[in-house]
Amino acid sequence: MKLEQTKITSYLNTNVSVLNRVESFFQSPFHSHPELELVYVKESFGKRIIGNSVMPFEPGDMVFLGSDIPHVWLNDEIYYQEIADLKANSIVVYFSKDIFGPTFYALKETQKINELFFQAGKGISIIGKTNILIAKKLEKLVLKKDFEVIVGLFEILSILSESQDQIYINDEVYSLMNKEAKADRLSEVFQFVNKNYARNIALVEIAAVANMTPTSFCRMFKLKTKKNFVDYLNEIRISNACKLLLETDKSMSEIAYSCGYKTASNFNKLFKKCKGITPSEFKKNAVV
Repeated sequence: MKLEQTKITSYLNTNVSVLNRVESFFQSPFHSHPELELVYVKESFGKRIIGNSVMPFEPGDMVFLGSDIPHVWLNDEIYYQEIADLKANSIVVYFSKDIFGPTFYALKETQKINELFFQAGKGISIIGKTNILIAKKLEKLVLKKDFEVIVGLFEILSILSESQDQIYINDEVYSLMNKEAKADRLSEVFQFVNKNYARNIALVEIAAVANMTPTSFCRMFKLKTKKNFVDYLNEIRISNACKLLLETDKSMSEIAYSCGYKTASNFNKLFKKCKGITPSEFKKNAVV
């Protein structure tokens, strides 16, 4: 089955779309897109392919999909026989993760949303009482306009982030270009650290830069660099401290503060751990 890569926001000319689709049968091809997608099937049955999973669907089926997961809903053969009273009826919500911005994902209060978006990379089947509640919310969301749509979407995402009525559709987060995506994530992390090493960088903030949860980010960073993020950050800070020691006459306290250390004693301790000598010894050896 050939995969088509699309971009919903460009096609619909909006970053948030809520559509009530009524068709003779589901017509979208096997495709993927960067937008997140919430699908609620009101009428029709058949099978759905999401990532590596092939499962039947029926009225009431509800799934939440992360970015770039290949998917398609295929109706049963009877739907292609042009029987008038058979309809494929669904409510679909598309939205770009970028509408919230990196500051949103760095907030402590939004970490459950961040985790939800990450886990949606596996595809999430929404069941039980949450399914019934979200279905009612979606019926109302279709009728909303302008900023009310954003408010309604936030409410639904909040419910999903707190709910246990979820089944992961794939065992792992699906990525079309897993290696390239990880490389891009690391590139953004490295650039961010080089620009911001002089201030405190919280784990939730740097994980948000990579669009990952803190736990997943730590695992990925260690796997790709063979070191943890704190050690890497310290190496960058010490490297810049060495430059200041060689090129300026700033005091140890000034250099420590300029490189992100709150105290000179902590700077001395970590510098010696990294270089094997103290900052003063480093400067003295360089002069000699």
